[in-house]
This record gives sequence, C-alpha cells and structure tokens, in this order.
Amino acid sequence: MTSVVLVEDEQHIADIEIAYLKKAGLDVTHFVDGEGVVAYVRDFQPQLVILDIMVPYMSGTEICQAIRQFSAVPIIMITARAEEVDRLLGFELGADDYLCKPFSPKEMIARVTVLLRRSGALSVNKPVSIFDNDPLTQRIQCRGQRLDLTPQEYRLLSVLMSHPSRIFSRGQLLQMAYEDDSEVFDRAVDSHIKNLRKKIATVMGEQVVIHSVYGVGYRFEVE
Repeated sequence: MTSVVLVEDEQHIADIEIAYLKKAGLDVTHFVDGEGVVAYVRDFQPQLVILDIMVPYMSGTEICQAIRQFSAVPIIMITARAEEVDRLLGFELGADDYLCKPFSPKEMIARVTVLLRRSGALSVNKPVSIFDNDPLTQRIQCRGQRLDLTPQEYRLLSVLMSHPSRIFSRGQLLQMAYEDDSEVFDRAVDSHIKNLRKKIATVMGEQVVIHSVYGVGYRFEVE
C-alpha cells in the first residue's frame, strides 16, 4: 500500500485529512509535531510527505530542508499564511507543491494523486517507459539497452529520473547523489551530466532527456 506521512498539529484538521487519505487507499502515518519525522522518513521511505509549516518542535520548513538532504520524496507544504514569501520559501526548500488553509480535502487528494502518479508510486495506465531503473542491480536501461554507467553516474541519473520534469539545483544533486563527499563541487555535477548525455545519446541520438535550466540546474524529461 502507498504510504503517506502527515505532519499536522491541529487534530480536528488532521482527522479530516486522514479520513480522506485513507478513503483514497493510502496508508497514513500521522505526527502531531516535528519530532521524529525526519528519522521516520529516512528509515521507512514513504511515498509522499504532507507538512504543515507551523508545527511544534521542528517547523515544516526545517523538516523539508532536512529531508531534502537525503531524499527526493514528494513533499506538499501546508500553511495558514497566504503571503507569497511562504509559498516561495516552500519551493526554494524543495517542496513539490503547497496548499493554503483553508482548503478542500478533495483538492488535497487531487494534489496528492498528481504527485504520486508523477513519482510512479501509483500505478496508472501508461506506455512502457523508455528508461528502466533497477535499484537492486543498479542498472539503467534505455530502450532495452543497458547504459554503461559508473556508480556515480548511476546515482546521479537515478535522482533525476526519480522525479521527471522536476528541476534539481546543483546543490540538491550534490546532496542527494554524492552522499557525504564534501570535496565534490558544482563542476563535478556538470561533468557527470555531460558524460551521461553522451552515453544516452548512443541510444537516443539527438533527443535530449537531461535538460539544462539556465541559472538553476537540471531536469529529466523525455519529450
């Protein structure tokens, strides 16, 4: 069953959200504050996280920041304040979407469904993907052909493929694909991207799947 983490300190709101999430066939783990959330996400790897920004112990923005150090799990931020800065802050921290209170539970489910389908956590009727990633063997195939990747290239491409169309900054890629290597710099990311493009081109030709986003970073998308 697809698992979702909900961090909401207002119990009456959480009860409604949990009811709708479960009705949608999702398994929900609820936290009333920020304590233990990051460790839970790291250990149990849920398919989606819903974070209220204003929760005790550790704020939603702090939780989001911490999770993005090791995971690309889809994150929805919830806030009672509609100021634009809150919305921008959520995206700058790596959130995938946001909801402003008050919101319809049906809208929440719609947003959740979109993110889960995009990440591949929900099965939908779609054609076989051009790319196939096998985490157990750490092999990626493109149109049925195995790409000859180094371990680092595999980790980098896996992160990009985990969220098609999402823009990753170089800093995010360094944190998520290069583990604890503090001596790796932005240029290393660019160099590995260049190598990945060359290897993918041996199968895809001139079709670009790793796109540069000027001044920001990279996104993976098969157009």
